[in-house]
Amino acid sequence: MRHGRTFNHLGRDKDARKALLLCLTKSLIMNKYIFTTVAKAKALRKFIEPILTKSKDKSMNSRRNVFATIHDKSVVKELFDNISNVIASRPGGYCSIIKVPERPGDNASMAFMCLVDFKDTISTTER
Repeated sequence: MRHGRTFNHLGRDKDARKALLLCLTKSLIMNKYIFTTVAKAKALRKFIEPILTKSKDKSMNSRRNVFATIHDKSVVKELFDNISNVIASRPGGYCSIIKVPERPGDNASMAFMCLVDFKDTISTTER
């Protein structure tokens, strides 16, 4: 029985799912927004929220813990130098998922996912 097991496997095995979530995480941190399916956005929110919370503590230990998850120096530098300063006062809820019209090819439900405090910096021309 699967009582309480609500994790979305996204139709992938563990390694492929982890690689997908890491790639989406890197894109979201570097670009401040991404377009993806609703299922991937909801899975990504559970994955990235603890990373963003750890980045608020600017100790070397938290930086190493985040680097152990992300494995990319430029992304960790962007996260700790720019993003953590902006989200420092926020108690949680760093990501926003906004549903957009379906993808024309396969009619998949799509979402626009962005970091909440960076919504103002994303212009409408980029969307």
